[in-house]
Amino acid sequence: MAYLESGNYDGAILDIMMPKIDGITVLKRIREKGDRVPILLLTAKSEVDDKVLGLDCGANDYMVKPFAAKELLARIRAMTRSQASHADSRLRAGNITLDSANFELSSPTGSFRLANKEYQMMELLMRNPGSRIPTERFMERIWGYDSETEINVVWVYISYLRKKLEALHADIRIRAARNAGYFLEGTEGNPL
Repeated sequence: MAYLESGNYDGAILDIMMPKIDGITVLKRIREKGDRVPILLLTAKSEVDDKVLGLDCGANDYMVKPFAAKELLARIRAMTRSQASHADSRLRAGNITLDSANFELSSPTGSFRLANKEYQMMELLMRNPGSRIPTERFMERIWGYDSETEINVVWVYISYLRKKLEALHADIRIRAARNAGYFLEGTEGNPL
């Protein structure tokens, strides 16, 4: 629940019978908050009523254990593909546009083609305007849990992005919140 509330995911898999809080309750809470992340429910329950309940609560798909790994992967691809087809390829914040089709960061005064990791960081910031994103979240999402990359690489990439925003005369900026992470705000300190 905490990960879904604090992150931006392409999809999620919930087991219905989880300790502390069941998957249906997590699903209901996420949907009540307006989060449309694609969710696949996994369960040992194969009754039709259980499937109907899960789908009616907002799940995108439902699989019964045991299952073949190939089928799970195919369902994940289908679930995230349909979500991606509905998404606009451009994100906007202030006078800045981020185009996922060509990794281009642009404003009315010019544009930059971003490196892959720069793009991923800027996308995470723009998909969560005003939300503080911890440095650790950038590390997990972009470099991976098992990465041996030093955490200061995040600061380096933030510096690159700040310079590009400045060169584009952006009316947004990347701010740091001490011990809380980074977030986007308007240049006059206005929230986005």
